[in-house]
Amino acid sequence: SSYDVLINGNTLEEARKETTIPRLSIVPSGMDLSGAEIELVDFERRETQLKDSLGKLPQDVDYVLIDCPPSLGLLTLNALVASDAVLVPLQCEFFALEGISHLVRTIKRVKKAFNPNLEIQGIVLTMYDKRNNLSAQVANDVRDYFGDVVYRTVIPRNVRVSEAPSHGTPVLVYDMKCPGSRAYLNLASEVLKREGVKA
Repeated sequence: SSYDVLINGNTLEEARKETTIPRLSIVPSGMDLSGAEIELVDFERRETQLKDSLGKLPQDVDYVLIDCPPSLGLLTLNALVASDAVLVPLQCEFFALEGISHLVRTIKRVKKAFNPNLEIQGIVLTMYDKRNNLSAQVANDVRDYFGDVVYRTVIPRNVRVSEAPSHGTPVLVYDMKCPGSRAYLNLASEVLKREGVKA
């Protein structure tokens, strides 16, 4: 599990599990990860545990996507230190700009202290509800402030996206034709285009 990678020194190769989706493997997490933050405090190189594990990547790995908790603790710090780029999901809700401002400051600090290559690859607007004036206002404010860093693709609020995790499956497997799935496919194309890869 991801806990074993962070705390016990397991490699990603040892921890990863194959999925039913070709060329997609995952490193699962569990309840033990919730205690990892406290355990990492005692490590001498606590902020580089994940980076050290990623240094031993198998040859068949093209991308590693790290899904971070919403807090900015040691787990997220490990992810930022280990990453080349950050894709920021931003809910179209009232305190969004305040939260992202704090995250941007944190990314700048991590870049300066630990990872000079770290960049914000993009910001994706999520849980967008076109019937809600607040969603439109937040989207406009974020685009005005961050400009081209914000992806054109917007992930809509969608029941099928909310249902998929309760079935233990990604939304693209659960319902590939729903608006949420189509939006995530568009986002993937946009991310690859920014990376210089043909989608």
